[in-house]
Amino acid sequence: MTQTTTRVLEPSDLGAALAILESEPVANAFVASRVQVAGLDPWRLGGEMWGWYADGRLRSLCYAGANLVPICAGPEAVRAFADRARRAGRRCSSIVGPAEPTALLWRLLEPGWGPAREVRANQPLMVTESPSADVTPDPLVRRIRKDETEVLMPACVAMFTEEVGISPLAGDGGLLYQARVAELIGAGRSFARIDDGKVVFKAEIGAATTRACQIQGVWVAPEHRGKGLSETGMAAVLRYALADVAPVVSLYVNDYNTPARKAYRRVGFRETGTFMSVLF
Repeated sequence: MTQTTTRVLEPSDLGAALAILESEPVANAFVASRVQVAGLDPWRLGGEMWGWYADGRLRSLCYAGANLVPICAGPEAVRAFADRARRAGRRCSSIVGPAEPTALLWRLLEPGWGPAREVRANQPLMVTESPSADVTPDPLVRRIRKDETEVLMPACVAMFTEEVGISPLAGDGGLLYQARVAELIGAGRSFARIDDGKVVFKAEIGAATTRACQIQGVWVAPEHRGKGLSETGMAAVLRYALADVAPVVSLYVNDYNTPARKAYRRVGFRETGTFMSVLF
């Protein structure tokens, strides 16, 4: 019989964990980018990394921090992670990952953790290695400078509130969120078009490894929607991402957001899989 076990990974497990993460570089970009920078020390990583072993070999991971993220996890691994999560109690604000393992993880946790504030069961994962020639990048979309943080912040708060349903300023007054925005600006991964001192389009490269990166936080000011800025703006961010960050660019989007899916397809993205998010 197969012998299995689950435990919290330690810094000495870094090589084996990276091998798992790099086996699916696009789907795992979010967690891989954190591990490559912070390693597996929980304090630096911002959470624990759980490992599921079969016959002494590390087969699956689960990141347990602000998000609970199953990684390369089959049904048996998901059940083991759910059991550990139940014992630990809910500490995360969301469960997110590839749809199939995330759905099973939520089914197992919902009796004790539910109800969720919102379940987004079908979020297409979109990928591209090259921009479309049909959309000209907006030349006014550029990297944001550190001294423009205060100009960008209201757009970031508006995007987060619109997308997630709660303000990122709740709880700690927005200190953690502001630190994350500043981190992305400092890393050169925050982009926007600013007209007359106001942001009309913005997006960030939220996760980045040498093999893949993930665009997030795409937002157009309400009074400028319907003018094609999401397409030309995304084309500009995509150009930066492919030239400076990684050879593959991804994002995931809500299935009901038909205009965004159309815009991303026009820019060159194609749907390759499905993510799922459970929001608390």
